[in-house]
Amino acid sequence: MDYFLIGFFITIVFIILGLRMDQEYERGVIFRLGRFLTVKGPGLYWIIPFIDSKQQVDIRTNTVDIESQETVTKDSVTIKVNAVMYYKVTHPEKAIISVYNYRNASYQAALTVLRNVIGQHQLDEVLRDRDKINQSIKEMVDQITRSWGLSIELVEMKDVELPENMQRAMAKEAEAIREKRARIIKAEAEFEASQKLSEAAQEIAHNPIALELRRMQMITEVGAEQNTTTIILMPSEFMAMAQAIAEKLNK
Repeated sequence: MDYFLIGFFITIVFIILGLRMDQEYERGVIFRLGRFLTVKGPGLYWIIPFIDSKQQVDIRTNTVDIESQETVTKDSVTIKVNAVMYYKVTHPEKAIISVYNYRNASYQAALTVLRNVIGQHQLDEVLRDRDKINQSIKEMVDQITRSWGLSIELVEMKDVELPENMQRAMAKEAEAIREKRARIIKAEAEFEASQKLSEAAQEIAHNPIALELRRMQMITEVGAEQNTTTIILMPSEFMAMAQAIAEKLNK
């Protein structure tokens, strides 16, 4: 009876020692006597104590901050660029077996690819085509880490820091572009105004009474401004007509 209780107790302890549990976002990579056996989880499962071993892998999306790095663009401008990378473990067994530390390895791969891609583009392209460059970096890093059981979801450049002399040069260039645009708009406005004036002059030439109507309108506008003195310029036709009438009356 005592041997039975001892055996029962040892069996219970043996079972308890082999129990393992993983959360929904975790997987257990099981090795038996040093050889890969299977991937288990989530939930409760059992492995053989002292024979099987487990390494736990988090399969949630992880973020890696790529610290600011000095790199040289294709047009020989030194800039500082930092980025963030989002990746996910898709094959836990590869992430454990294929690479020593998949977190550090993915970081180094992203850092190297970031420098290489920036070096293949000019400064204007880096500032203007960020989405295109981000996609290129993502595809290249994903190609490297795919054999490690990782999937790169997103690589995003956060800040691009320029040298002070380059910032001043770009500010002057932007100011010159704005001034050029303002002059073009002003010239176009003057050109349109001259066209309208030319059309108005042609219309008045064909219809002289329109000039007199415009003159009367101007007199009305001047009178509405509460001026104490109003000077009215009479056309020469009016003066000639008035003189003719006066001569007829005298006769």
